[in-house]
Amino acid sequence: MEKVRKIIHVDMDAFYASVEQMDNPALRGKPLAVGGNRERGVVAAASYEARRYGVRSAMSGKMAALKCPQLIFVKPRFERYKELSHQIRNIFYDFTDLVEPLSLDEAFLDVTQNKVNNPSATLIAQEIRKRIKEEIGLNASAGISYNKFLAKTASDINKPNGQAVILPKDAEIFLENLPIERFFGIGKVTAEKMKALGIHNGKDLKQFSLQFLTKRFGKSGLHFYNIVRGIHLSEVQPNRIRKSLSAENTFSKDLGSYQEWVMALEGVFEELQERIRRSGIKGRTVTLKIKYHDFTQQTRSRTFEQYPDTAKIWETVLELLRQEELNSAVRLFGIGLSNLNVEEERVHFGKQLLIDFE
Repeated sequence: MEKVRKIIHVDMDAFYASVEQMDNPALRGKPLAVGGNRERGVVAAASYEARRYGVRSAMSGKMAALKCPQLIFVKPRFERYKELSHQIRNIFYDFTDLVEPLSLDEAFLDVTQNKVNNPSATLIAQEIRKRIKEEIGLNASAGISYNKFLAKTASDINKPNGQAVILPKDAEIFLENLPIERFFGIGKVTAEKMKALGIHNGKDLKQFSLQFLTKRFGKSGLHFYNIVRGIHLSEVQPNRIRKSLSAENTFSKDLGSYQEWVMALEGVFEELQERIRRSGIKGRTVTLKIKYHDFTQQTRSRTFEQYPDTAKIWETVLELLRQEELNSAVRLFGIGLSNLNVEEERVHFGKQLLIDFE
């Protein structure tokens, strides 16, 4: 009998906005944006009431206000979000020590073997969501499957306040029908590039060879080749300590002009912004990574005494780009943050064993 893992991905529903609505009853049921304002700044999170008007995270406050004139803006309270994130994580640890937090509002859990001796990952996910609601007052969604990629994808299916399971026997058809922008690791810019190649869903992606995908998308090509076939071998890593946060993109053709470089960097920065928003992470060092057409590589960095906001990060990226003339055409740009505001919170050790999936 085939042996597979049981992985749960728990994702809090509109976490920052939901916390604000929980703590301030006057905000409940109203369109709410955390971060930004009507004139400037960027939305860090939007309530579901605001999302109905098209308000999204990483959108400018000005655009959000145009889409939803009655939108209420509140300042983010990251210490409060962190406090509740710790409480949620402690609930996870009642079920398993194999917990890998991705950000303040989401985590992977390996419940193949668990502390409650429950063979059903689906029932464990239900119990976790029930406890989060009863003990903290917030809604969570969950996805259950045999690897991290499918579990994360499943957690979006019945949002908000729901869960879904993708069984091994259903994975192939599910992945073939999945829109390309829903694949974990495929951001907005990459999705547009794929659509230009005629790749609109998993079935389309499956038609392309590993050689073609690596040529077009660099090392990410192997990831794309594997995940559409249900292959994602990464284990839940409970003792992982994040040292940096970054985003990068390998371009289908070398870029040789300043205008092309700035446009390309905008796409990379958009991806980094989303990761910053999801993780709540800040960094004092901003790094620009440049890989040229001959595969030589260069990095340029600047370190601040205080944590720069996203506007300052973007300004710094452009300064680093102009710092000195680029040697030749560019095939890859990356933007990274280091010297982060994170510390080791809890380290667990344990071997992840394989048993039958249920």
